[in-house]
Amino acid sequence: MNDEKKIELTKRKVLANKLKKAEKAARVKAIKNRKPFKGLQIRPTVSLFDDADHQEPGEKNWKGRGFDIHPQVTIVSTILLVLFIAATLIFPGRAEETFSAIMSGITKNAGWFLIAVANVFVVAALYFAFGRYGKIKIGGPEAQPEFTKSAWYAMLLSAGTGIGLIFWSVAEPISHLYSPMPMFGGLTPGSPEAAQAAMAVSFFHWGIHPWAIYAIVGLALAFFAYNRGLPLTIRSVFYPIIGNKIYGFWGNLIDILAVLATLTGLATSLGLGVTQINAGLNHLFGISISVPVQVGLIIGITALATISVVIGLDGGVKRLSEINMVLAGVFLVFILVAGPTVYIMSGFTQNIGYYVSNFIEMSTWTETFRDSNWQGAWTIFYWAWWISWSPFVGMFIARISKGRTVREFILGVMFIPSLLSFMWMSVFGGTAIFQETNGLANIAVDGKIDASMALFNMLDALPLNSILSVVGIILITVFFVTSSDSGSLVVDHLTSGGKLDSPVPQRIFWAVMEGVVAATLLIGGGLTSLQTASVITGLPFAFILVLMIYSLNAGLKQEYEVEESVRKKVREVREDHIINEVITAVVHDHALVEKENDKTPGIKES
Repeated sequence: MNDEKKIELTKRKVLANKLKKAEKAARVKAIKNRKPFKGLQIRPTVSLFDDADHQEPGEKNWKGRGFDIHPQVTIVSTILLVLFIAATLIFPGRAEETFSAIMSGITKNAGWFLIAVANVFVVAALYFAFGRYGKIKIGGPEAQPEFTKSAWYAMLLSAGTGIGLIFWSVAEPISHLYSPMPMFGGLTPGSPEAAQAAMAVSFFHWGIHPWAIYAIVGLALAFFAYNRGLPLTIRSVFYPIIGNKIYGFWGNLIDILAVLATLTGLATSLGLGVTQINAGLNHLFGISISVPVQVGLIIGITALATISVVIGLDGGVKRLSEINMVLAGVFLVFILVAGPTVYIMSGFTQNIGYYVSNFIEMSTWTETFRDSNWQGAWTIFYWAWWISWSPFVGMFIARISKGRTVREFILGVMFIPSLLSFMWMSVFGGTAIFQETNGLANIAVDGKIDASMALFNMLDALPLNSILSVVGIILITVFFVTSSDSGSLVVDHLTSGGKLDSPVPQRIFWAVMEGVVAATLLIGGGLTSLQTASVITGLPFAFILVLMIYSLNAGLKQEYEVEESVRKKVREVREDHIINEVITAVVHDHALVEKENDKTPGIKES
């Protein structure tokens, strides 16, 4: 290495050391001098880097006999669930009437609020993605992704499929075919126009809106856990609003609502899944469709979930999820090839365009000028269901997204799973509509549809229909097991103060509790009670999520200001270094000139 290269390398090392020291000093100064969060708190929030009131996850837990629980959250949540279960089982007839009345009251009087909230999430997600916070990295400036982009996308896709998508992929489009969304006017049931509207509405319910909710919740959990070092629980997201009160009453209340919302959201999915399994067994083997059979199925499948819990994440859920994703992919491709392929793919393209062109009107339609409650059983139920599912899905997404920028996170979570949902709906729903409108299948009888039987009626018109029905039952069963196991893991986080290593007996308890709640809802009124449970818990939790947007904005704003201060200081140091280098070079060159002048006869300094 020659002298010039050595000098250049030395200069770079000097600059690198200067920049590193300047960045560290600037970050410490910016954090120390940043403005405290302003919100609903009574006293100014202490610095997140001040350990005066900081608590470690599970610091005040009760431990023993295979449990490691946050006492207030666990005990109160369990008492409320036990009271609900007991009341429903003791008075099943009264429970069914009560569920129907509550569902009707909420959808008529508060449905507009849930519709507005869903739109707020879409706007907020796009604002965070394309605004000045888009370049903030989850985990800090030096954080690196733990998974490749392709692996991350694959895991997002796995989060986007589940029992609900299988249950409704045929039932919903066919329902809308014969009972079109009133927003589209007086469409003739079963007409091509009704078919187009049916697919657009199905896309609407399974597209951008639910994934915007998941994106905001996942981003908030990831940011406050990885950038601020707070426990991975819902309460931590509200630090900018209530400060260290997240460790007290208000934090406990937030996590209790999150536990109840998560359990009812999961119970709704498990209840839908078991009714579809029962329908498939009836279709193939003549087993009667009844609540006792469905409760028996819940007991059996919950036992499988318990075995999966005992085996562990790597041995149980991971392997089952991998098998299920491959099986679901093969199932999807077979239907696409064996069904009306050109019709499906043409419909996929056209449906996206029709969905986009009607997006704003569908998003804001509230039946104001109609004496109807169509949305109660559809849009409002879905929005409440997605809200109740958001802690579950959001926490999963948060755990796999460290090292991603806010922009990459939001766009990936909102659009990649949405496209998968659109494809799944196009393949299954499109095939069903083609069969129904061309007289190839009898999915609906006199315009009425048995939602749990719809998938199997569609498969009957395809080759290898019995094998396909068995595959469908296996898919739903495995999704049941993985959802139950993963759900118990999330509830464990919430009920153990944010600890990630909860004991196996504790996870078994919550897996069993999920099955018990699902069985209770079926006994208390079937599909109506399942929908009502999601709406009842989703409505109050919606208020929590609206505050979450405000809190996340406050946290991102403070992070942005710190990073801007650091970037400004680093820029100043770099500029000073360059100026010093230039001055040094000029002085050096001037000295060389003088030295040469002294050596050259006849040349004198002017």
